Parts: sequence; structure tokens; C-alpha cells
Amino acid sequence: MRKLKLIAMVVLFTLPTTNVFAQDIEKPAFEVKVITSVESIIPDGLGRSRLISANDKRDYKKFTSSQTKDDNTRNKSKRKDIRMKDFEETKLLNFYSVAGIRFQNIAANDALISSKLTVMLSEGWDLVFVTSAVESDAGEKDGNGIFITRYIFKRKLN
Repeated sequence: MRKLKLIAMVVLFTLPTTNVFAQDIEKPAFEVKVITSVESIIPDGLGRSRLISANDKRDYKKFTSSQTKDDNTRNKSKRKDIRMKDFEETKLLNFYSVAGIRFQNIAANDALISSKLTVMLSEGWDLVFVTSAVESDAGEKDGNGIFITRYIFKRKLN
């Protein structure tokens, strides 16, 4: 009788545990969204600065080819099929004006970007990574430059 009670107790305590472990094995599905800020660092305020967010989706597989030593067929996807006309564009101010760097412009851009990030967070997105880069003025004959930042979000799909 003692053995039967022991077996019953083991079964009762391991069933809920097994169920919990089974739930952990299932992988959740996530979606990722990238928001990009492009801020001009062209002198005299001549550049364009924007916060860009795609509204449409693209499947990278449609524009990807695999190269092997036996098959090095060129990727024949069309650039026009990759381009997107359905996106959100928020105007930002340029870092420079005619008088030089404008700190008010940087503060205004920070406020706009913060607003966008706050909305994303309130919509259930988690900010998981931020990366930035600069292509700056390379000297007297190069009047070009941008400061680009990518905000990478994820959220669990329902």
C-alpha cells in the first residue's frame, strides 16, 4: 500500500511539472521592426533629415540567391520590386544651419525621436538594439555627411 501511495504522489507532483516544461519548449514567434533616423551633417543646412518607418513588409527570401561553387547564378531580382512607397516619413531638422551647428535642432530631433520611440513602446514593441554610424565631411571638397541611427524593436506575435 505504501508503494502505491508513493507512486501516486510522484505522478501527481510530476504531471504539472511536465506540463510547465512542455510549454517552455515551444518557441514564441516574434516580429521585428526597424526605425531609422537620418540626420544631415551637411554644412549650411542644405541636407535633408528624416525619421523613416516602413509600413509595408518585404520577404527577404524573394530577393536572395545562394551562391555555390557549382552554381553561381547571379541574383536576378529587380530593384523596383524591393522599393517601397508605403512608409512613414517624419521630418527632422538638420544638425547644421548657415551659422553652424544648431543645438536647438538636435534637441528638437531628440524630442521627435523620443515621441516615436514612446509610441512604439506603448504599442508593445521592445527596443532590443540601437546602432548608429556617421559618414562625415571628408575634407574641403566633400560637403556631404549623415548621422544614421537604427532602432531595432521586437514584439511577440499573437
